[in-house]
Amino acid sequence: MMLDLLFPNRCIHCNRIIEPDLLVCDLCFNQIHFTHYDYFGNNLIKEKCRLLFPVEHTYALIQFEEEGVSRKIIHELKYRSREKTGKILAEWTTERLDFKDAKPDLMVSVPLHPKKLRERGYNQLHLFTETLSGFYKIPFEHTLIKRNHYSKAQALKDKKHRLESVNTFSLNTAVTGKHILLIDDVFTTGNTVSSIAWEILKAGDNKISVLIMAVDI
Repeated sequence: MMLDLLFPNRCIHCNRIIEPDLLVCDLCFNQIHFTHYDYFGNNLIKEKCRLLFPVEHTYALIQFEEEGVSRKIIHELKYRSREKTGKILAEWTTERLDFKDAKPDLMVSVPLHPKKLRERGYNQLHLFTETLSGFYKIPFEHTLIKRNHYSKAQALKDKKHRLESVNTFSLNTAVTGKHILLIDDVFTTGNTVSSIAWEILKAGDNKISVLIMAVDI
């Protein structure tokens, strides 16, 4: 392809030319710190979530590092219109996460406010969620939760202001008796997933598990 010759795909970390369907080269891939969390066991996210809301299981794919490859991956996904990054992260997840015989009933990703969605042009979690849904054969619902207030991007706030911020969510439709896998990109304070989890838990006899792209604790 002429475009591939003129504008070859490059590693987001070191700028080496790589295959069109890749995100990083082999050398930089080896610098990514995967968490190796046990979805059914104890981990840092589960410990944090249990202080905020009742949670069943938790998993994070990678460790978010301010100066590492993981930060560039998340920023490519969220701020540089590289939506396909979500599909790649989902493929890495499927290679490492096994729900065994305890699959959730429904996948729900954290929503963007409509204004933020218009600004960005896409929700960075949708392709990630849809790819996981297809692999695990678990349905997803992008419109179950709505974000009621427009707010500054979490990644652009310092940690003090992340702790002070209050994100308000509500349910678009009633849901009861479901085990819901709540999906977000970066877990820092847990405020966002906690706010959504309580809306789901208040709605009926539901259970919550959490899946995160990158954990920053």
